[in-house]
Amino acid sequence: MSQTEPNLKQMLTRAGPYPLAAYNFVREGLGYTVEQSHGNHDDEMSALQSGDHHINGQQLCLGLRDYAIEQYGMLAPAVLSHWNIHRTDDFGRIVFAMIDAGLMSKTDEDTVDDFRAVYNFQEAFSREQLLAHLACRVM
Repeated sequence: MSQTEPNLKQMLTRAGPYPLAAYNFVREGLGYTVEQSHGNHDDEMSALQSGDHHINGQQLCLGLRDYAIEQYGMLAPAVLSHWNIHRTDDFGRIVFAMIDAGLMSKTDEDTVDDFRAVYNFQEAFSREQLLAHLACRVM
């Protein structure tokens, strides 16, 4: 492996008890969030890396909430819990592990603190919130 290739094992170890599926979810959720915030683009990752469509930590956390509900519906909290994601801080740890591995980029202003307590998981993924979000999707 060259020095420029990401060291996935080191990334997985450094961030905490998150499986590879959680990293894939965050990566896909980033694309979803960019699309929701800035419209559809042919190459979302190159737009992100060039800084044209920057998403801050709070925006990403909100986008990941919506993406989880869109992908998993009422099972979203169970899926995230299975991946050891219990609060928005967990998203930050995953994102910054991916940044350290060269899989994502950040601006000088971005910090892991941007992900701290963006919302309460029990409230954001409550039955009422899930049903409300899913009802909006049907309309």
